[in-house]
Amino acid sequence: MSSLKYIFDRTAAIIGLLLLWPLLLIIAILIKVRMPDGPVIFRQKRVGRNGHLFTIYKFRTMRCGHGGGSVSVAGEARITPLGAFLRRWKLDELPELWNVAIGEMSFVGPRPDVPGYADMLQGEQREILRLRPGITGPASLKYRNEEEILASCDNPQKYNDEVIFPDKVRLNLFYLRNYSFLTDIRMIFATVLGRRMRYAGEII
Repeated sequence: MSSLKYIFDRTAAIIGLLLLWPLLLIIAILIKVRMPDGPVIFRQKRVGRNGHLFTIYKFRTMRCGHGGGSVSVAGEARITPLGAFLRRWKLDELPELWNVAIGEMSFVGPRPDVPGYADMLQGEQREILRLRPGITGPASLKYRNEEEILASCDNPQKYNDEVIFPDKVRLNLFYLRNYSFLTDIRMIFATVLGRRMRYAGEII
């Protein structure tokens, strides 16, 4: 990937943190008041560039001690009302700006998976690990309503593993092989504005 992407990521992330700190503080206070049973920030080990583990930071959206699976479905009892609102508007992912600022993530790239899913990558699919994981990306845009899709399935885990995950891998491989900084900018705007765009021969 280009040095321009790396410089843009870190610079924009730092500027974003400086500009958005009042919003981050308000969300943190709301979580502490409405969800006092646990920490404000959710931390989890994810697989990053070249397969190295890193800690991702997100606003907590679930009740503590829920014991749920790795696949989230819209309407789950473990997701609080405030958490559902944060997820709907992607506000729970704002702390990931810190991950971008320190070089662990990018604004655009594959979403970072937990180790179990990264282990499912085989052969050329593992080329995806050359990328820094992203806050958004082609797979994130196509499956922006992923939790609603899974909620309509009889077996959400099976549908995710057999349909959604392989399709995300396909899109992420296309992104790796057809990288464009201008396309990155388009994806960022599509994410912020909630719009769709044409990519890889389809509307995502």
